[in-house]
Amino acid sequence: MTTSAPSLSSPSTLVGLLWPSRDDARFVALRAIVLMVVGTALLTVSAKVQVPLPYVPMTLQTLVVLMIGATYGWRLGGATVALYLAEGAMGMPVFANTPPLAAGIGYFMSPTGGFLFGFLAAALVMGFMAERGWDRSLLRVIVMMSIGHAVIFAFGLSQLSLVMPFAKAWTVGAAPFVAATIVKTALAVALMQAAWSVTRRGGKA
Repeated sequence: MTTSAPSLSSPSTLVGLLWPSRDDARFVALRAIVLMVVGTALLTVSAKVQVPLPYVPMTLQTLVVLMIGATYGWRLGGATVALYLAEGAMGMPVFANTPPLAAGIGYFMSPTGGFLFGFLAAALVMGFMAERGWDRSLLRVIVMMSIGHAVIFAFGLSQLSLVMPFAKAWTVGAAPFVAATIVKTALAVALMQAAWSVTRRGGKA
């Protein structure tokens, strides 16, 4: 006898279509664990692929965060990013610049801490929009991914501006990343469009 359990991911998301859930609590739990572990691993790897800059390093994390939210949905995407943040809070070296910096709760108070909170907010926003079909058309995906990056920068700059004037926060926390953000947004859009194209050809959507 099996018991049913609500799935963390919506069947309307890419993950929900490619790996559907079942009315089996054990399967639902195992599926969620696997996807969350994969997601946190990707976030960790993307944090280590970086261009060192003063205050805020340039990494691939924003791209991965947006893709996790858009493909997992807001519940599973949010839970995945929350798990990643929890790993860092517990001292695991999953964040950018750890080492040499020490991970832990104190890392969230650093100049880059606001961006970490922005990751969680962006994953929730991306998942919410994806579950409502924003990930399936080119124009809407562009808007969706642009909003996701804007959310991350809003959180990041808010915390940076607590320790320095906003003009300087913009100079060190946003201006150097404009070109890279445009490229990562375009890449995220291309990946989503390609994924849905393959899914549709496979008769899954």
